[in-house]
Amino acid sequence: MANEKLVIEGIHYKEDCGVRIEIRDGMIESIEPAEVENETYLAPGFVDLQVNGYMGIDFNSLATKESEIERVCYHLLEQGVTSFYPTVITNSYESLVKLVCMISSAISKNELVKKMIPGIHLEGPFLSMEDGPRGAHHLDYIKQPDWEFFKRLNESVNGLIKIVTLSPEWEHADEFIKSASNSGVLISIGHTNATSEQIQRAVKAGAKMSTHLGNGAHVKLPRHPNYLWDQLAEDDLAATVIADGFHLPPSVLKVIEKVKNEKMLIISDSVALAGLPAGDYIASVGGEVTLTEEGRLHLKGEPRLLAGSAQSILWGVNRIVQMGITDLPTAIDKASVLPSTIMKLNQAKGLQVGAPADCVLYEKHNEWMEVVETIKAGDVLYKKITV
Repeated sequence: MANEKLVIEGIHYKEDCGVRIEIRDGMIESIEPAEVENETYLAPGFVDLQVNGYMGIDFNSLATKESEIERVCYHLLEQGVTSFYPTVITNSYESLVKLVCMISSAISKNELVKKMIPGIHLEGPFLSMEDGPRGAHHLDYIKQPDWEFFKRLNESVNGLIKIVTLSPEWEHADEFIKSASNSGVLISIGHTNATSEQIQRAVKAGAKMSTHLGNGAHVKLPRHPNYLWDQLAEDDLAATVIADGFHLPPSVLKVIEKVKNEKMLIISDSVALAGLPAGDYIASVGGEVTLTEEGRLHLKGEPRLLAGSAQSILWGVNRIVQMGITDLPTAIDKASVLPSTIMKLNQAKGLQVGAPADCVLYEKHNEWMEVVETIKAGDVLYKKITV
């Protein structure tokens, strides 16, 4: 258990030298140089800001049981995830209350769920009504930012909603952003058709992030100005990206990385079909879909039309390295330390004395990262079985 002493050894993911880490009471107590004989690396655990579901379990389904949230936690631990934000998307107020309360109840009853879920990400309903930017969000439930609506919803779960994705194209959106930011909620711009001026006002009002920048957009845009350039140009906006190799081409990822640098964060944005074998499925959003052997999820019979992200954040870390966008240590930071920083979590300290002992042990196979052990708050909760 976490109150016992745990010692792990391996190669530091950034310094590329052997270290010995002592863990006690769920925290890193000491880090010392060490001679290590194995090729196991040590890194901070991943923090995924956007998880809609995983391994057949959907955070947007009223049929999901509280006990299934614990199963998601264990599945994500296998992928090196030590913290994540379940993402609830556009729906009726009544359904949103049920969904967030289901997550909140699981947190209150289950210690692992409580440790791994620092908050909920609400994506919608305050999004663009335009086809393209709206994506798969149901038009019937799209509405302008409504502070009383949100306040009642968040009070139903004692302030557990920590991220809200919205479009600032609505009148008085900046007033909502100010109120939410002042209450400690991170506002992220996404699924938007906002003008340059509206994006500028949103940032001035307190918006801090762009949600899956480059996706949830029109197929065709004016050369300039447009809301992608505008968000790239805002120095105060971080940008999350789906780096699965399907949602954004390498050229776009390279530009976002060059412009945003340490403010480019990797997310999975995984849907419930993520982690499942290749095959044909019926999805709650999209209907008949196909998950290919390569990991691409598309509408059945329409390979060009994506039906969501079907991979974990670990896949995104590996793919962004494989595409030559960053090296592996930088990619790891974009999925761990940097998301923790924007969310003001203690995990932002990374692998340092006094940091939470949320660690991943991994091996490298041609620069492809394979998780072999995951530690959460000092407890070894996943260990790869070797035969």
